[in-house]
Amino acid sequence: MAYICDNCGKAIVYGRQSTHGRGVAGKRWKKRAQKTLKIFKPNLQKIAVVMDGKRTQMKLCASCISRFRKDGKIKKISLP
Repeated sequence: MAYICDNCGKAIVYGRQSTHGRGVAGKRWKKRAQKTLKIFKPNLQKIAVVMDGKRTQMKLCASCISRFRKDGKIKKISLP
């Protein structure tokens, strides 16, 4: 199953992370430090949503859940 929000399409993003970012004494070490890949995952949850009078289960990110709650599409959050 894909780790993607059904509403906005938010998905996993890869970025770089410097391991030795802090420190006063290591001035050149910041440039020499290894840069590792970091995975940024969206906060996905399975939610039952009422759309067009029908109840469907969707994978939504946290920002879409709050947007749906304001629109009135989610009455009560029910996590499986």
